[in-house]
Amino acid sequence: MNIFSHFRRRRHDEGFILVLGGGGGRGLAHLGVLEVLQERHLKPDAIVGTSMGALVGAMYGLQPDAEQCIEQTLSFLKSDMFVKVKLPVMSQSIDEAWYDRLVAFAHQSLLFAKVVNGISVADVALLSKIVAFFCDGHDFADLKIPVYVTAVHYPTGECRLFSQADKVSLTKAVAASMAIPSVFDPVLIQGERYVDGGVVSEIPVVEAKSIAHPRQCVVAVNVGARPSENFEAKNILEMMDWSINTKSLYLRAHSKNYADILIEPLVGFTQWHDFSKPEDEIEKGRQAARQMLPTLLRRLGRS
Repeated sequence: MNIFSHFRRRRHDEGFILVLGGGGGRGLAHLGVLEVLQERHLKPDAIVGTSMGALVGAMYGLQPDAEQCIEQTLSFLKSDMFVKVKLPVMSQSIDEAWYDRLVAFAHQSLLFAKVVNGISVADVALLSKIVAFFCDGHDFADLKIPVYVTAVHYPTGECRLFSQADKVSLTKAVAASMAIPSVFDPVLIQGERYVDGGVVSEIPVVEAKSIAHPRQCVVAVNVGARPSENFEAKNILEMMDWSINTKSLYLRAHSKNYADILIEPLVGFTQWHDFSKPEDEIEKGRQAARQMLPTLLRRLGRS
């Protein structure tokens, strides 16, 4: 083995793959985690993302500058695209975030006919437009850090890992990973339909392990919901939401066991559709990353 092979192998041994889980507004914490890692010059060899984690991962993979990503995100949350998007049969103030108004719309009794006759309540073109804002026309080949995006095939339920090797649109892959079933229509990719990767794997640790080198560290960021002990459902939809969150809790617990390092920002009680306090969620990501930083540095041999 020559010296160059030795250095290549050491790089893989001491590097890491960053896993960014799904969680809607809770996923803003990923930005804080990335900022802390960047401050310590810890650059992931690759990023594997699901749903909101896929969006943040793609944004950072295109421009590995956490401060710029935070600035872009905060700018988007104040933009007309986010604040003033109007959905059908909605009477709420335009000052409300579109996600909040989407959820309010979904709760209206007038939605019953669509629930019975359709499979979603929002146009997936809206989701694609938002993803395009962050990807800005770039594709997998433009990524400075390799990014892998999970999505679930509809209707088989098979989890798919999209990357540059698949020759698909980065925007479409991320949109598919964020296409929450019953909220958005499935996204069509190469003639097949895909939905939110979080349906099968909210924290795609197993998927990351499948592409990792034998001694490569897998660092996972869990931003999943945590059911409140005092929760009492007020209607059927809230009970359905509770059942989904509870199932997800156990699925995440299984995935977490395979992570070498686990970072868990304290965002569990933030609703997935709540983007009202982005700075708070980002700060929670910073705090969680700083807490686990000594462990990560030791694992990477950089303490």
